[in-house]
Amino acid sequence: MKLSIEKKPADRAGRQQLLLTRNYGSYTDESGKRIKKRKRQSLDLFIYATPKDKAQRDYNKKTLELAERIQAQAIVDLANNKYHFEDEAKQQQSFIDYMQQIIEEKRKTDGKSNVSIWESVLIHLQRFSDGHQLSFANFDTTLLQDFRIYLTTTAVTKSGKKLSSNTASTYFNKVRAALNQAFHEGIIRRNPVNEVKTIKPEQNKRQYLLEDELRAAYQADCRYDVLKRAFLFGCTTGLRWSDIHKLKWQDVFISDGVNRITFNHKKNRKLQYLDLPKDAIKLMGEPEAPETRVFKGLKYSTYTNVAILQWMLRAGITKHITFHCARHTFAVRLLTNGADIYTVSKLLGHSELKTTQIYADIIESKRKEAMESLPSLWL
Repeated sequence: MKLSIEKKPADRAGRQQLLLTRNYGSYTDESGKRIKKRKRQSLDLFIYATPKDKAQRDYNKKTLELAERIQAQAIVDLANNKYHFEDEAKQQQSFIDYMQQIIEEKRKTDGKSNVSIWESVLIHLQRFSDGHQLSFANFDTTLLQDFRIYLTTTAVTKSGKKLSSNTASTYFNKVRAALNQAFHEGIIRRNPVNEVKTIKPEQNKRQYLLEDELRAAYQADCRYDVLKRAFLFGCTTGLRWSDIHKLKWQDVFISDGVNRITFNHKKNRKLQYLDLPKDAIKLMGEPEAPETRVFKGLKYSTYTNVAILQWMLRAGITKHITFHCARHTFAVRLLTNGADIYTVSKLLGHSELKTTQIYADIIESKRKEAMESLPSLWL
């Protein structure tokens, strides 16, 4: 931890308040964003931002000297652990209980799929600890490394199969996120996350429909018409299943002659606006009561993706298409038709551009077109 003197912006009187700032480094949250961790304490001191005379300059000099003495004493106090920055009671807290608390909070805000992943991580932590106390005090770099090895070599699914590298990576990142949160809350002083490598996931091939396949799917019959319309709606808007499923007519409105929908972003919970193309409007059907769902009767079950596969086969498509592939299709369609990667990222609601970059990497026709566009040097 670093201690520094920080000056607040000048107020109307031209005075700057002085703060003693404790910098605890930074951590990475679940979305990959780097968050700086710091605490500020007012010193009840101020200086003049722009001293007008010798008296104010002398005042600034003496005040800054006093602030530096306070900073020096705070550094000594820290070295002597005078204020017990590392709370022993918190250190003895069970990490497994802490994970359970996180899960309870996730149930209030997150979807079932994400909560289910956290619950699976907890199960593996319990298996890994084998009934032994797993407190923050003993959750050091070695223990985190051992858990990493457990996930990649020993952990198995309910059916007894070894975890895939992607699943192991996801589980490990949840534990890392929990430790980062504990560090941010001041429960642990040293974060083992910074000293143990992540589990690198494999990049799965993303399935999507080409334009001619999309037209064929539109012409083919699907067992559930609402499922067909919802899937194709996803192909034209990029919305997730959860957003399409809960979309109501009250979320649809016209602004400047353009049909728009509003929805809450799945990760950041912020209200989003999306302009609807004509194809999407047609798939929605005739408007109904405001509280009515646009895709009324749309349900998710184990048969949903089976019905989609049967529908694709009728359209002559043998790819393994799931509902989420509609979102992939939307991204690839935009990039193929000239949309820039930044715009696509915003439309998909990605927090990082590198997430969207995966779609750009699979557009083979654009790569070929780019290479063939180079002029000859010798002919």
